[in-house]
Amino acid sequence: MGKEVWRFIDSGDCSPEFNMALDEALLDWNSEGKIPPTIRFYGWNPPTLSIGYFQKVEREIDLEAVKKYGLGFVRRPTGGRGVLHDKELTYSVIVSEEHPEMPHTVTEAYRVISEGILQGFRKLGLDAYFAVPKTSEEREGLKNPRSAVCFDAPSWYELVVEGRKVAGSAQTRQKGVILQHGSILLDIDEDKLFDLFKYPSERVRERMQRNFKNKAVAINALRENPVTIDEAKQAFKEGFEEGLNIVLEPYHLTDEELDYVHGIAEKRYKTDEWNFKR
Repeated sequence: MGKEVWRFIDSGDCSPEFNMALDEALLDWNSEGKIPPTIRFYGWNPPTLSIGYFQKVEREIDLEAVKKYGLGFVRRPTGGRGVLHDKELTYSVIVSEEHPEMPHTVTEAYRVISEGILQGFRKLGLDAYFAVPKTSEEREGLKNPRSAVCFDAPSWYELVVEGRKVAGSAQTRQKGVILQHGSILLDIDEDKLFDLFKYPSERVRERMQRNFKNKAVAINALRENPVTIDEAKQAFKEGFEEGLNIVLEPYHLTDEELDYVHGIAEKRYKTDEWNFKR
């Protein structure tokens, strides 16, 4: 038996609304049987703060700081917390819930998909592994995250190197399809990241930022030679092929498909109603 062929899209640096609209479009097309399972790599122009579907903007986000840094701003269709998309490789995986290799629980499906990312880190010479919360306190912390910052909290099967989180992912299931997307950090500006959120006091911010250093790390802080975005793409493309036992076939969207994506972006991800609704 040959390996299953999945579609591979490298859409480059796109606007925040286009990025979220394309992930949604891929989910639609897969649910309608128009496309096979798909893996997509992308970047952000401008660098963007994305927030989770359930986050409350007014309470958690400093929009003045977002504006000051010239960042884009968008609400994801997936849960989780705030992510600054800047010097990173962003990925998404779109696959049917009924796919024979996909477990039915969110946590286990997350582990299977993240196997591809794990192998990508190893191809870059990093000894990544899955973190599994061990104590009841750690497990409880997953249900009630105290921080609005994504990389500040562990979750089931989070990818870590030397005990620190190196990739953050979120998942949604709609129309019988799994959409998992996430950030693989090449570099991180911690001051800029922490400027984007609101805190009860400066002391709380300082404590959280100090803790963050112990919990999260970017790839280039772990390597002597910095990784370029092209090297990262190559490593993680091969990682997904190996980790999921698939072949990735490059694909470019048609004009008709692009029109559909732009339509979703205009209707949803570009609107204040969507981005600020909670």
